[in-house]
Amino acid sequence: MAVLKRINQILLFLLVLTFFAIWYSTVYKVSRHKEDEDADEEMEEDVIPVVICAARSRMGATIAAINSIYSNTEANVLFYIVGLKNSIVHIRKWIEGTPLNKIHFKIVEFNPLVLKGKVRPDAAFPELLQPLNFVRFYLPLLIQEHEKVIYLDDDVIVQGDIQELYETKISRGHAAAFSEDCDPRTTQEIVHKEGIQNTYMGFLDYRKKAIQNLHISPSTCSFNPGVFVANLTEWREQHITKQLEKWMKKNVEENLYSSNIGGGVATPPMLIVFHEKYSPITPYWHIRYLGWSPDSPIPESVLREAKLLHWNGRYKPWQHAHSHAKLWDKWFIPDPTRKFQIHKL
Repeated sequence: MAVLKRINQILLFLLVLTFFAIWYSTVYKVSRHKEDEDADEEMEEDVIPVVICAARSRMGATIAAINSIYSNTEANVLFYIVGLKNSIVHIRKWIEGTPLNKIHFKIVEFNPLVLKGKVRPDAAFPELLQPLNFVRFYLPLLIQEHEKVIYLDDDVIVQGDIQELYETKISRGHAAAFSEDCDPRTTQEIVHKEGIQNTYMGFLDYRKKAIQNLHISPSTCSFNPGVFVANLTEWREQHITKQLEKWMKKNVEENLYSSNIGGGVATPPMLIVFHEKYSPITPYWHIRYLGWSPDSPIPESVLREAKLLHWNGRYKPWQHAHSHAKLWDKWFIPDPTRKFQIHKL
């Protein structure tokens, strides 16, 4: 009887010991996991990912944009430079052979085969059909390590601290923040003078049934997807890329929009997918239309206060004599390989 009692006591002791061992192990693992998560979050928060493309014929634009960002911030910026196979060696040599060799960057090769059957040929503006114009559709596939990223077209110059743009608040349930085309009063003179389209009517063909079925008013203000901040977690959860591809395919089949209508084929599907589902960017972080004419009438006071300038339009500062070319020229770094030359008309 005494032996049985002793055995029961030993078993009880072992049971208690096992319980505490399991409890300690669980708490310790949870604690370590939390610490690891905090460290990962801290590391991620410390980096500002900026995605920008490097097309072979426009590489000087990419260099000027990167230089303007790097020179105007103390933040830890990580540049994701996306190019085709024929340009990635060149952009690397350009960066490594200039003072930009101090930047943190990753070269990402974009495979144009993902666009097969999704882009309708358009002879009017073939440059708008270049594969890199659609990189913005595939951000979560190209960038895996970050929840939040900035996407910039190459024809921009940043005059402010890029961290301010990165801190743009993206509302819950939104996958991106854009700048509305009707927003800054400072650019309304250009819109009216140059006949710029700033509503959905200018990008979508409302004669088509598929567009009518969206029940989007043609007078709805459009937004410009050349500069935006993206929440890639929301992007993935909402299957934004698949939605964009759906409208690309429908356009191939039904010609729902074209570069003749809205000046581009990358903007219309984004207008559809993000309709009433995006957050705003502070207007001075996207002063645009500088490339709409060679003598853009934007007031000098606005240009000085602007955080970001965008030469959207056909008159690029590296190709044409421009009234505001000096704002771009100061950030351009000549190509050490001399493959890229500026020839202003």
